[in-house]
Amino acid sequence: MEPVIKKLIPKKLTVNQIVLTALLVAMEVVMSRLLSIPTPILKISLSFLPIVVIAILYGPIYAGIGAALADFIGAMLFPVGAFFPGFTISAFLIGCTYGIFLYKGNFEGFKGLVKVIAAAFIVTFVLQLGLETLWIAIIMVTNADSDHTVLQNAYMAFLPVRAVRSAIMLPIQVVLIRLLPLLTRHMNI
Repeated sequence: MEPVIKKLIPKKLTVNQIVLTALLVAMEVVMSRLLSIPTPILKISLSFLPIVVIAILYGPIYAGIGAALADFIGAMLFPVGAFFPGFTISAFLIGCTYGIFLYKGNFEGFKGLVKVIAAAFIVTFVLQLGLETLWIAIIMVTNADSDHTVLQNAYMAFLPVRAVRSAIMLPIQVVLIRLLPLLTRHMNI
């Protein structure tokens, strides 16, 4: 078990790597908070791209930390409502998921495509559709005096709209993630 963990965590980040990670976190904040299409129950954005780059370059732990920091900083600088830590937990898990599947990855061929599809599927359908929909339902129900059946009803009410968003974002994520290594090679990252 220990050798697997050592492969997923780089030994030490250099100053250049820390600066690049900070720039990517800042890009995620801008893309998520300013360059997205928000609605009350879903947000359409390409803000996953900077986190995917961190995941490819530095692995799941740094991608998770970067995604969580980006969520927290974005919530503090551009609040949409009260801060809810569930979304930060989701952001951390999303970054870790990308890192587990994409760290130092080769996305060419069928095996690479399967890794990208697996990462994008888990992120869009399990974490964003499943977990983030739960967070939204909890926030909505917390504002009212209610019980578990109301929470379940709220969750089920948000699910169809968010499922459509996930179905749209899955192929977009797969295509853009497959194109990212080409871009990073040309940038000498």
